Amino acid sequence: MNKWLFGFLVVLTTSLMGSSFTIGKIGLEYATPIMLVALRFLLAGVIMAIIVKCLRIPHPKKGLDWIRIALIGFFQTAGVMGCIFVSLRTITSGQSAILTFMNPLLVVIFGTLFMKMTYSWRQWIGVIAGFVGVFITLGAQVNFQLGTLLGFLSAISWAIGTLLIKKWGVHINTWVLTAYQMLCGGLILLIGSFLLENPSFQITTLSITILLWLALMASIVQFAVWFYLLQTGDAGKTSAFLFLAPFFGVLTGWLLLDEMIDWNVILGGVCIFIGIFMVNWTSKSRYRKKLKKPLFH
Repeated sequence: MNKWLFGFLVVLTTSLMGSSFTIGKIGLEYATPIMLVALRFLLAGVIMAIIVKCLRIPHPKKGLDWIRIALIGFFQTAGVMGCIFVSLRTITSGQSAILTFMNPLLVVIFGTLFMKMTYSWRQWIGVIAGFVGVFITLGAQVNFQLGTLLGFLSAISWAIGTLLIKKWGVHINTWVLTAYQMLCGGLILLIGSFLLENPSFQITTLSITILLWLALMASIVQFAVWFYLLQTGDAGKTSAFLFLAPFFGVLTGWLLLDEMIDWNVILGGVCIFIGIFMVNWTSKSRYRKKLKKPLFH
């Protein structure tokens, strides 16, 4: 792939990932958090389900595979996005993005503890650097806010979802899995909205625009571009660019919401970015040996 095209697509997908935190926070002025994210993924899931059906992409035939898709949707969509959007009530979009994108660091820990995976010394140094970055990021806050805990829980849920996809996703088409896990996650969030909040959504031109942006650009387009990059390039190197997403989360929060960027957020963010990069980066010789082994991202 042309390096300029690759660079453009990397910036496009990671900026969509990161800016969704800021756009989502703006959307909370017009909707309750769980309802907003439920509508986002229901709309994205329905559109993608129609696409994969029209393209006649093979669907799972076993009931167990559909249960697995639902469980992935619970962690990857409902757990991650539910925690993110509720966290935005009490912390900045930049802080939420930094906490959420700790997920590659947690994948290493959970993979070692529960799936007997092995990782290099470089990746463990990355884990340590990442957690140091989190403590630095939150160090200036004397009071531990609910949003901080929810941001961390979103990273935990994402890490669990990632490991479940690694374990179960090899037998399910990527696009089918993406479509239906979003749809299942959206349904779970919709039920959760009625159980955990007084759901509301104000219909205005801006609120509809935000919802369409989150569903189409920040979900469908972002997923499509990201999976394309992973499938056509070096998955190990490509995954390392995930560190750009929280950078865009902090940047757009500053540009659109006038969120303050304190020194500890910058320093902590740099440590987390370095940690994520070290966890995801694989040398050429090592990558060739493990070319057939799935990489987490």
